[in-house]
Amino acid sequence: MLEPSPFLGEFMGTLVMILFGSGVVANVLLSKTKGNNSGLIVITTGWAIGVTIGIFVAQKFGSEAAHLNSALTIAFAFKSGDWSNVLPFILAQFLGAFLGSTLTWLFYYPHWEATEDKAAKLGVFATSPAIKHTPSNFFAEFLGTLILFVGVSSIYSSQGSGLSPYLVGMLVLVIGNALGGTTGYAINPARDLGPRIAHAILPIAGKGDSNWSYAWIPVVGPILGALVGSLLF
Repeated sequence: MLEPSPFLGEFMGTLVMILFGSGVVANVLLSKTKGNNSGLIVITTGWAIGVTIGIFVAQKFGSEAAHLNSALTIAFAFKSGDWSNVLPFILAQFLGAFLGSTLTWLFYYPHWEATEDKAAKLGVFATSPAIKHTPSNFFAEFLGTLILFVGVSSIYSSQGSGLSPYLVGMLVLVIGNALGGTTGYAINPARDLGPRIAHAILPIAGKGDSNWSYAWIPVVGPILGALVGSLLF
């Protein structure tokens, strides 16, 4: 039996979150799935519930903090002055995100070849802008993560831990529905970069490029947004 630890908790929680999140995107975007073209609300709902379950899994496996998000990890360390968990948490989150998206690829294996749209295939793994406009795209990720940090901090400062994961899921749901239409609301460096690396490495049938020219925005934008959020909270 695996011994619970903060590293294992962040790894398992992020893996589960990404498996549900990437999985619901695959179900909506890939051809010949039962959920093909079912729409944005299905995606935002799947991600929100995936975050909630991921938090519970992370806590069960030893991470009481259950960040599952590298931007939050950095911002909480900045706010507290304790940087001891930053590198282990970020490594665990990236590994969990990479493996979670890899499992999604395996789960939907025959559907990659059946899907012609290369952008849809990348969309299962990583975010991209609806309209490429670097300042607006950056601001979307910055503001979305700022709101996420302030919201999460507010929830955990006023609620018991039992209810908090559900409220965080609701927060992610409203961020996706209200602020997710421009960039796909990565709001988490590990959530985007780990699966983007998986997309680049895996032998996905008919895939295109991994859009590395955009990849810095869902990394830098969320980190700065969370840091500013930590100053405002």
